[in-house]
Amino acid sequence: MTKELVVEQLESVVSLSEEINIGQHNLASYSCDPFNSHGRLFDEEDSNNRSAFRRDCDRIIHSAAFRRLEYKTQVFVNHEGDHYRTRLTHSLEVAQIARSISRNLSLSEDLAEAMALAHDLGHTPFGHAGEEALKEVAGEYYTFGHNTQAINIVTKLEQKYARFDGLNLTWELLEGLAKHNGPRTGELRDKSRYDGTLPDVIAELDEKMDLQLDKYSSAEAQISSFADDIAYNNHDIDDGLRAGLFTLDDAKELPMVGNMLREIHNEFPGISQDRLIHEANRRMINRMVVDLTRQTLKNIRENDIKTVDDIRNLGFPVVAFSKGMHENVAAIKAFLKENMYNHYKVSRMTSKARRVITELFELLFNEPECLPGHWRDAALDAKDSVRAKIVVDFIAGMTDRFAMNEHKKLFDLEFSG
Repeated sequence: MTKELVVEQLESVVSLSEEINIGQHNLASYSCDPFNSHGRLFDEEDSNNRSAFRRDCDRIIHSAAFRRLEYKTQVFVNHEGDHYRTRLTHSLEVAQIARSISRNLSLSEDLAEAMALAHDLGHTPFGHAGEEALKEVAGEYYTFGHNTQAINIVTKLEQKYARFDGLNLTWELLEGLAKHNGPRTGELRDKSRYDGTLPDVIAELDEKMDLQLDKYSSAEAQISSFADDIAYNNHDIDDGLRAGLFTLDDAKELPMVGNMLREIHNEFPGISQDRLIHEANRRMINRMVVDLTRQTLKNIRENDIKTVDDIRNLGFPVVAFSKGMHENVAAIKAFLKENMYNHYKVSRMTSKARRVITELFELLFNEPECLPGHWRDAALDAKDSVRAKIVVDFIAGMTDRFAMNEHKKLFDLEFSG
């Protein structure tokens, strides 16, 4: 190939990269700008065909932790049925809702999507039952939380890139993950949730990147958190009905749900139950999205929000439901807690899941020689707190199926492996 041809091809690549739309246009002044990011922990050249936040999305999607979400469950254990939500389908649903709201508000869709895709990476097998069991059994040595674990994964445990551990995500994404539930330090923190101290993973990251942990996160991060609530509240109603944990007549007692079902029956007399459930589900999601958009726009105008720093310094979340919708959502959460999460069938399964997690931790902590590969090498001569964290990381990364198989291998004499 001649020198002239090489130069010509390089020029054509540069020309193409200038033509490609690598970022969302017409962003609001209070959005996070992908071309003015606070950067990454390790400096990298900008992509010539993706914005910084789009690159974050892509790295999350291609991570091992994201793939494992396919076999981690929300409420039901993985083998119980093909149609129930998993952490993967839930994350995709949250991402879709977060993008829709961000588009309505002229915010960065890519950043909101990236946070939605990453928010559940740190979940254990068996949903919240697994998390609570791991937190309890390891508590003497190590404090576990799925939000903190997500940061641990994207900054350390994913080890595939040549130049760094983790995914080397943007400051804006890491800020959103660290403050998924609001400020962690300072007077604005939720004192029932945070005592002002920081897990080591977040403290180390904050020292390197200053995540402004005493302030609120960006609007995109706040939207991702609300999208999480919108998705699981509505889809847990769907899953609960399909599982027979409660009936449509039970759900009709909820003001918003009951009104929605009556509205659909009047519009489509004789509609089948499956279609009715889906129609109600999509309409409820839409109304929550519209309500959140309107109330947030109202908050932005009333508080004269001009920049993303105005949002961080506001002193309260700018993203919010209206008072009426907030009450409806609270009623749905209370209904699901009583009729689904505390249902005896779910309680039986969560009881078994707790025992699996507890027994796995106790055995692997006390007998680290039973750990595989590099986990074993790292844990064998480690002090208790370090060994506990290694075992926690190993168990938290398991899928439901892998955890059940590991338990059989370690406790069932007739199970080889």
